[in-house]
Amino acid sequence: MTSPKVEVVDLSKRFETGRGNSVLALEGVNLKLADNEFVSLVGTSGCGKSTLLSIAAGLQHETSGEVLVDGRQVDGPGRDRGVVFQTYTLFPWLTAQKNVEFALRVERMSAAERRDVAREHLELVGLENFAGAHPNELSGGMKQRVAIARSLAYRPQILLMDEPFGALDALTRQLMQELLTRVWERHRLTVLFVTHDVEEAVYISDRVLVMTNRPGRIKKEAVVNLPRPRAYDMLASPEFGVLYGEVLESIREESLKIEGLGSAAA
Repeated sequence: MTSPKVEVVDLSKRFETGRGNSVLALEGVNLKLADNEFVSLVGTSGCGKSTLLSIAAGLQHETSGEVLVDGRQVDGPGRDRGVVFQTYTLFPWLTAQKNVEFALRVERMSAAERRDVAREHLELVGLENFAGAHPNELSGGMKQRVAIARSLAYRPQILLMDEPFGALDALTRQLMQELLTRVWERHRLTVLFVTHDVEEAVYISDRVLVMTNRPGRIKKEAVVNLPRPRAYDMLASPEFGVLYGEVLESIREESLKIEGLGSAAA
């Protein structure tokens, strides 16, 4: 891979826990994301997936190593990176339209231009008819669609997503996965996506990276060579089943280590 869009170089993160104690969350993490690539991080709970994404977003600082975007070191949040969390983080007193416009407040735009851009991105996620609704009038999936529209409105080059569909029911989650892949195929962003759901990771990604237990490292890379655009009938294909099984088994090995069972478990 040449000229990666995002590069994580020998990254480690240690958290101080008080009384001289500390926890090593990440150790020696190395990975590269190409321009317009969709990569998912999976692993056991507490393996450092969200910490890694937060450092890439500039919301936390690494203990050692670095994250580079277009060859420049990340030292804080930036407009080149959009972030979507599991919690919707919408302003309850603002309408869907105004929530998206809020992301454009520092852009050199007139009020009319901000309205137009916000409307365009609400249309992108299928919410143009709910522009005037407040968050308490929207379902969970609709709130997350507003959050995605807001993150895309200022045209970041990279989208960082931390369990964005984790709080949704199964059907809404499936619909959101389909929506996200359509948006990605249209905008061709570089996406780093954290999830616990192996099926989700394989379905939406170009590559799936499995992390070890804490301290988190990259254990396995699974390249997803399924054709795009993706459709849910792919889940029944032998190719999908093989990839799913490989990733799941790699995570299972880490889970057994936590339980002290190791490879001897049945």
